[in-house]
Amino acid sequence: MAHIVVNTKKSKGTINKNIYGHFSEHLGRCIYEGLFVKEEDGIPNVNGMRTDVVEALKKIKVPVLRWPGGCFGDTYHWMDGIGPAENRKKIVNTNWGGVTEDNSFGTHEFLELCRQIGCEPYFSGNVGTGSVQELSDWIEYCNMGGISPMADLRRANGQDAPWNVKYWGIGNETWGCGGNMTPEFYSDVCKQYSSFMRNYDSEHPIYKVAVGPNGNDYNWTRVVAEKAGNMVDAFSLHYYTVTGPDWNHKNSATEFSKSDYFETIAKTLYIGELMDVHSSILKQYSKPDHQLKLIVDEWGNWFAVEPGTNPGFLYQQNTVRDAIVAGLNLNMFNDRCDMVVMANIAQMINVLQSVILTEGPRMVLTPTYHVYDMFKGHMDARQVESYAEAEDLKDGDHTIPSLSVSASEKDGKLTITIVNTDPEKSADLDVIIGGCKIAGATAQTLSGALSAHNTFDAADNVCPEDLAVTVAESGDSVKVSVPAASVTLITADEN
Repeated sequence: MAHIVVNTKKSKGTINKNIYGHFSEHLGRCIYEGLFVKEEDGIPNVNGMRTDVVEALKKIKVPVLRWPGGCFGDTYHWMDGIGPAENRKKIVNTNWGGVTEDNSFGTHEFLELCRQIGCEPYFSGNVGTGSVQELSDWIEYCNMGGISPMADLRRANGQDAPWNVKYWGIGNETWGCGGNMTPEFYSDVCKQYSSFMRNYDSEHPIYKVAVGPNGNDYNWTRVVAEKAGNMVDAFSLHYYTVTGPDWNHKNSATEFSKSDYFETIAKTLYIGELMDVHSSILKQYSKPDHQLKLIVDEWGNWFAVEPGTNPGFLYQQNTVRDAIVAGLNLNMFNDRCDMVVMANIAQMINVLQSVILTEGPRMVLTPTYHVYDMFKGHMDARQVESYAEAEDLKDGDHTIPSLSVSASEKDGKLTITIVNTDPEKSADLDVIIGGCKIAGATAQTLSGALSAHNTFDAADNVCPEDLAVTVAESGDSVKVSVPAASVTLITADEN
């Protein structure tokens, strides 16, 4: 029997609900068809937002949504996406598939989507092909409550009150598609942009996010933190789990070997080291009154596109393996809540590791969606110490832990999430609770063959199921048997 220990007396702080954030880019069918439809599509909607999708996103309590990119954001000019739809400028989406972008989904539509979902917007500012004036005007347009040129333009377009958008990214991947900049050059650019990103309401200060590193580029973090850290609030980190011969020849999302699975898990876990090292650098350049934080605003599995689909649309299926990767990442984010204040899975709908897939009027919830639903009890809860005592698993060159866990408490309830990475064996667990007594517990688990997934014809093939759990009379431990390749939630009532 393996052991999991939960110690409610020790905590790193509150798990920011924004760790459960999402990312939506003008890429493939994420925005159009996925989130936003037109009347001629005949799909139930409210102001263009798909009713079925919005209701599903509300259920998992999406806290924050990043938009409009991604690489698309590096060529996005927000003025093209306001005013009457018929007058908006049509452009070519040169980053993703070369399709025509009619800009019918712009600032007003995105903020309407956020209103319907009940989440905070997170704007990715265009530093790649934009200007300081352009980003400054966008903030004024969104946040100015008084009389000004941009506030007047907003009112002319039908929005009287300011939206008070809090989160603003100063560019996207400026080390790559956002301009191929050096960290020294970006530091100066970041300071210039930040200087003109003004607060228009003292009660709603904006939160500035600098472009952080690509993976393990620790020099980028060090240079930008030293030179521009005093001008921003947080640094972004992008990291994708990719397997295959090279970046242009990725492995399949649904057809993979055991060794490919182990490589996927090992590469996923590497983000833990990345977060730790980048966080240690940010701490060096923080001050007591200005703590630099980390935002992982692009993460997830990136596999080959589904056969027969547009390579530029990045559409991939979502399996039990993806659910395991999601659970591992969220557990790691939870346990680094002292530094990680937001994370945004890539992407929300129909792109990469999506939580929802759509096909015309039909919608399917992916295994990853169900993980978010199971983990939502961690949002804004007090993180508590937890660890697993179990054997590692080995396959070829890859060694991975068989168990991953995180825990939190809120409103008299203890939430424990466990991932069993073993693709073949279930695990009998003795979960030892320290620091409190529990009166009762329930559990549910998501499991199946590693390649199992939901389809439009079999939408419930992979769904959470109730799991038997036994609470010791003493109230200090729980026994549960978790299936192979599973993500499990235990919810316990504190005495």
